[in-house]
Parts: sequence; structure tokens; C-alpha cells
Amino acid sequence: MKTEIEQYMRFMESTNASEHTIDAYQRDLRQFSQFLVKYFPDGMIELNEIKRLYIRDFLRWLQEQGRVNRTLARKATTLKQFFHFCLRKGIISDDPTEHLKIPRYEKKLPRYFTEEEMLTLLSIPDLSSKFGIRNRAILEIMYSSGLRISEVAGLLTRNLDFENRIVKVMGKGRKERIIPFGKQCRQALKNYLKIRPQFAPDMKVRNFFVSKSGIPLTGSEIRHIINDYLHLVAQTSGYSPHSLRHTFATHLLEHGADLRGVQEMLGHENLSTTEIYTHLSLEEVKKVYKQAHVRSDDKK
Repeated sequence: MKTEIEQYMRFMESTNASEHTIDAYQRDLRQFSQFLVKYFPDGMIELNEIKRLYIRDFLRWLQEQGRVNRTLARKATTLKQFFHFCLRKGIISDDPTEHLKIPRYEKKLPRYFTEEEMLTLLSIPDLSSKFGIRNRAILEIMYSSGLRISEVAGLLTRNLDFENRIVKVMGKGRKERIIPFGKQCRQALKNYLKIRPQFAPDMKVRNFFVSKSGIPLTGSEIRHIINDYLHLVAQTSGYSPHSLRHTFATHLLEHGADLRGVQEMLGHENLSTTEIYTHLSLEEVKKVYKQAHVRSDDKK
């Protein structure tokens, strides 16, 4: 099974999946492979011999270990996608996950920053330093255009149109999309572009954001940079670099943006994925109502 997992990981990398997603899928598949020793003590695991019963036992075992339904759902999804890939490639003749039900779980509303908190966050980088100028540009493009970490890492200089204030990115599944960005973001990007030769003097590096060594910043490095700022603003736990993307979508909807337009900018395949932000906006509306309306339950 090791060979097939490696083959699937190469496929995942070709789809422009994030490092985080690839690592998670790889851990899930290795864990499942280790579990199968129960049925294949000699370690010779033939994919065609894997039955749905083995997968159900694996999920039951995880549940007994105290794993919540959210985790079980992700691992079940990993297995379904892996075996679907193996079926398409002719590695197996029957998919043992064909009728496997994904455990249901209550989706948590994502964390996002208020407009005031975002202003604070954007003001933290030290603009007297070349690193602060670069990091400010990273924060600005993530908030202004809702980019994923992987999209920021893969952003090419030639795909930034400063005159029209649009950026072209390669998203999940290698799907290209064009997103606008604001005037303040444009200024932050231009400020970084001026000092970018201090990072990459030869200017041969196509990626826009580069490290002190002059090579493209990786997703992990960008995540680390952002996390250094987030903990200075976040009032509670649960915030991550992805919270900037959630903040982008939530603030757009709070100011009257069309849901389908937000879906397009985020690069969501299904509108249902974007609809979670309507719940966030609703929570904010309810909060304002409770604080302000004389007939709300909170008023005496």
C-alpha cells in the first residue's frame, strides 16, 4: 500500500493542494495502513483485498480512541478519495468505500476578526524594516483578496495588475481566478516591490514573495510569519492564518456583497461552502440587535 499512497500523494501535489492538506491526507492513509496489520499480519496488503468492513472497523477503532466525528469524517473522506483514485487508475476493480457513509458533525463557525481588530493587525508590521514591509504586503493581500496560504506562496509577480487592481491566482484543482484588491493593498504591494531587490537582487525569481535568501517563501514560512502577528491581536484561541480569509468573506457580506460574488472570489466550487459566512453575519446582526433593541431579551 506504500507505493499506492506515494502515487496518490504525487497526484495531490499536482492538483495544487495545500501542504497542510497533503500532510493530513498522508497521515490518515499511513494510520489506516498501520491499522490493516490486524488483517494482514505479514504486512503484504493488497488493495483489492480490502473490504468495507475493514474501513468501518478502522473508524470504530478511532471512535473508541476518543476521536470526534469531525476527525472521523475527515479520515473517511481521505479514504474515499484515495480509493476513488485507485479505481480510476485501475489499481483496484471495486471501491470498498462506495457505500461508506461519512459521519455527520456540527460545523463550527470559523473565527474572524472585527474591522477594528484587522486595522490593528495590519498596523503591527514594522515598516522601517524590509521584513515588515514584506509582511505588511502579505497581510494586506490576504485580507484584501481572501487568498489561501498556498495561493500567496504561489503568487507570481506578473500576475499582479497594479493599474486595474486585480490579481490572478491558481487555486485548488489548478483553477485560475481573478480577484480585485483595494487601494491600500496596492500601496502595500508597491512598497514591497520597491524593496524586493533587497531580497532577490537578480530579479529572476518569478514568485512575488521571497525569503531573505532570495528564494520563494513556502506556505509553511508564510504561515509562521502570520502566526507571529495573530497572537498579538486574537482575544481567544482558535485563530489561524485562514482566519484572514474568513474575515475577508465576512466583512464583504456584512457590507452587502452578493453571496455568489463572494463564492467566485473565494474560489468555492459549491455555494453551500460559502453560505457558512451568512451564518457569521447573522450572528453579528443578532449581537447588535440584543445590544441595541429595547425589546430584545437582554433589555430589562
